[in-house]
This record gives sequence, C-alpha cells and structure tokens, in this order.
Amino acid sequence: MRRSAAWLALLLCTASLAPAPSAQGPTATARMSANDLYKVRGMMREAYETVKKNYYDPSFRGLDWEARYREYDEKLKSAQTMNAGLTLVAAFLGGLNDSHTSFLPPPHAYTVDYGYYLMVVGDQVFVQRVRPGSDAASKVRPGDQLLSLNGGGVGRESFRRMWYLFHILQPQPTTRLELRDPAGAERVVSVATTVTPGRAVRNLTGPGAGMEIQELERGMEDVARRSRQRYVERGGVMIWKMPHFMLENGEVDRLFGIARQQGTLVLDLRGNGGGLISAMHRMVDNVFTAEVTIATRAGRKGRATMTAKGRGDAAFAGRLIVLVDSASASSAEIFARTVQLQKRGVVIGDRSAGAVMEARMHPFVQGDPVAIFYQFLVTDADIVMPDGRSLEGSGVMPDELLQPTGADLAAGRDPVLARAAALAGLELDALAAGGLFPFEWK
Repeated sequence: MRRSAAWLALLLCTASLAPAPSAQGPTATARMSANDLYKVRGMMREAYETVKKNYYDPSFRGLDWEARYREYDEKLKSAQTMNAGLTLVAAFLGGLNDSHTSFLPPPHAYTVDYGYYLMVVGDQVFVQRVRPGSDAASKVRPGDQLLSLNGGGVGRESFRRMWYLFHILQPQPTTRLELRDPAGAERVVSVATTVTPGRAVRNLTGPGAGMEIQELERGMEDVARRSRQRYVERGGVMIWKMPHFMLENGEVDRLFGIARQQGTLVLDLRGNGGGLISAMHRMVDNVFTAEVTIATRAGRKGRATMTAKGRGDAAFAGRLIVLVDSASASSAEIFARTVQLQKRGVVIGDRSAGAVMEARMHPFVQGDPVAIFYQFLVTDADIVMPDGRSLEGSGVMPDELLQPTGADLAAGRDPVLARAAALAGLELDALAAGGLFPFEWK
C-alpha cells in the first residue's frame, strides 16, 4: 500500500549496476565479476533476514525459509550476469506468492520504452495504447489482443510477473508479440525497444551536485504532473480521475469539498495501484457521516481493527459510483469493497487486482564513497474485510461487471465511464468518455 513512495525513492540512487540490454538480449552482457557476485549475495542475505524479521506470517506461508535461502544462495554462484543475479533475488522472494513482498533493485543506467502499453481485461491482455513515432506505431494497434510475448503465453495471472521482469529486472532490446486484432486476424511482429542511456554514477554531494539534483527533481515533477488528480464537473456530477492514494488529508478533504457541491460523485479508480494507508482512511471518512469498520489488520503481533471516524455533516452525502479495473489495487480495492459492504454506492467495471496487503519499505545501501541503493518491500499485515474475507488473490468483483472490448480500445471508447455517467443522469457517450481525461506521454 506504499509502493508509489518506493518508486520515487529509487530515483535518488547514485549508482547503477547493470548495462543496457544489447541487441543479442540481456543475457549477452559480460559475465558477472567476483565483486558483483559479492554484492548480489549480500542482497540475497538481506532479503532473507528482512523477511525473517518482519514478514507478517511467521510460518512464511508454509515455506521452509532457511532451506529456500540456502537453495537460492547456491544458485547465485552460477549466475552469468548481474541481471540474472538480481532476478534470482526477486525469485527468492517470489516464492511467498505475495503481491506486496518484492525486491526493488538498483535501477538501470538507462530507460526503456517498448512503445506500447498493455492492460488486462478479464483474463485477457490487450494493447491499450501505442506511442506515436515509436517502432511499435507501425506494427501494433490499440485493441490488439496479446496472445504471447517473447514466446510466452500471457493472461491475468502472469501479467504482473511479466511486467516486473520486463521493466525492472531484465529489460528486453526487442519484443516479439503474437497479436489478434478486433476482427480476428492474427499476426506476429517484432518491435524494437527505445533504449535511452543515462548515467551509471550520479554525484549528489560534490561539484555539480546541484545540476544532478535538479535533473532528478525534473523527472519527479514529470511523474507528479502525469499522475495528478484530475476532475470535471458537469450537470451536477463530479467525475474524479484518481490515479493513486498518495495524498495528504487536506487534499482529500479539498477534493471532496468540490464533490459536495454536486449531487453525484463518479470516482474513477481504474489503474489506481494504491498508496498511503492514511489517504485511504481519509477517503472513507469523507463518504460516511459516522464511524465504520474498514477491515482487520492481521499481523505477526496480533489483530487490530481499522476504522474510519466519518465526517458528520462535512461528509459527501450524494450518490457514489466507483469504477475499478484489473489494475485497481491495494487501497483502491479496500475503498471499493468498503463501499460495497456498507451499501454506500455502486461499483462498476472489471474485477480488481487482488493485491491487498500492508507492506513497509526497507532501504539498503552498499558501497562507499560510490553507493548503490535498493529496497525490499515486505508485507507486515494481511487485510481482512468485515465479511471475513481477504481480497488478496481474489480482488473486488464489481456490482456491475463491464469490460471494454478490443474494438472499444481501438476506437478510443470508454463504455465503463459512459455507463457510470448514464447512472448519474449525465449524457456522455462512450467516445466522449474516452477523451475526457487525455493520456499524457512521458
């Protein structure tokens, strides 16, 4: 539930480990040196100890944690490249099958852009959008269903692992996509990745540090701009596009103050991967007048009830419509399920991610004076809803299941938002809904 802060913190690294992917693929890079092997084995040991000390389940979900550590530490000795070593550290943690326990390695000294964005709809994966001017632009189209990627099948269950591998652990120089267009025709294309070199070392304390810090700040400002809270007000309806829960209480209250001036709030949590626990609590406060039970936090040291106090007459009392999809995770799922269980509103869209745990970041550093930074995100509590169920692995099933088709994606239509608008008494067709919050490229 605090993942977004972890990604921002990673921008502050001063050194990177792995070289850019070559034309022959990531495994073609130079053999890992003895010094690099020492670094990665240190990361493996820290992963083992951090989970052993902090993981919410002392039985480690039935895993023999000691034996698993010995197994993966031995595997590291045969790793050929730095990327392969980092992947083994991630795989070691992956055995827990926990959505929130993960390895955030030192970032690469380059960025990659595959030229297309993918999304899960139901149990299938589709191309959501394609970057103009990229190699993908002439080969891939929105609305194409992805049947396989680099020879591997894809679906809801494998998508998160695939994204993590391709974007964090082992960026690919090319991707081979097997596609089916909305008319049913199939094709195979190979798309070149745009690789932008960066600096392997950043000096944040010596001469020139000011310029380095300014560059990092510009990158963070761009992230903040593209992930800002957006809304429109039409005909007594506020449509709030909420991309994350990284908000202070005052900002939550300000936005709900705008909603109180309208009769209906359409809260769009599609693509919202979660954020701060405090923001989720404040969101629930703002839609109830009195205290409600949100969930039970089940940790290693016992169970504790999570409640929202409500805001009395300051709460939003109008009609509430919540939109979710397969990328709505963590805090977004807890909020949507609370609305369902308390019968406070209606939830529309696709089944949510089923990634609902509470986790904390554990930062580490190696090296002096040149340092590398990395983090482990470790679950310290499961979240059990008032109906006795955890949403982990299952997600929120909407009151009204509604999914865009490949044809909708190809045409830029948003039938889910259009349906919400209709329920709110607002005239907004699917094409107009699709253009209400234009996507902004990096």
